[in-house]
Amino acid sequence: MADEKKPADVQLDARRFAALADAYGSALHRWPQAEQAAATLFASSEEGRAILQRAARLDAVLDGHHIEAPSRALHGEIVARATTQVRQGRHRRLWWLGFGLAGVGLAGAVAGLALVTVVTPDIPSDHYAMDANATSFGDAGPDADTEDL
Repeated sequence: MADEKKPADVQLDARRFAALADAYGSALHRWPQAEQAAATLFASSEEGRAILQRAARLDAVLDGHHIEAPSRALHGEIVARATTQVRQGRHRRLWWLGFGLAGVGLAGAVAGLALVTVVTPDIPSDHYAMDANATSFGDAGPDADTEDL
């Protein structure tokens, strides 16, 4: 608590006063509350007045600078370009979504083909008879063993 400085305890040198004047301008009411009391004391010196006069000239130059508002044509062009870019971004996302879905479908087809190829029983072609009850998992006819089910 002893380290806390009260506004009246703050001492300013010319370098700190000039830095504050460059940052906040010549109006002391815009300066940080903790610095205002010491700044008021330093501003009454000749060096302080010179620093504040220089800051006031810079403030006048900055206050005199005005930027015109954009024209309606420029505003309209910016909005039109932004709308076009948003629309193109949506179309691009839709295309990538379609490619992704097609890729997932193709991967499923390949996985299914691989599964059928691996699971299909190896029956010699002379012993195989195409039957309505034959499946890739074996015979599902009425004579099939039902004990395994």
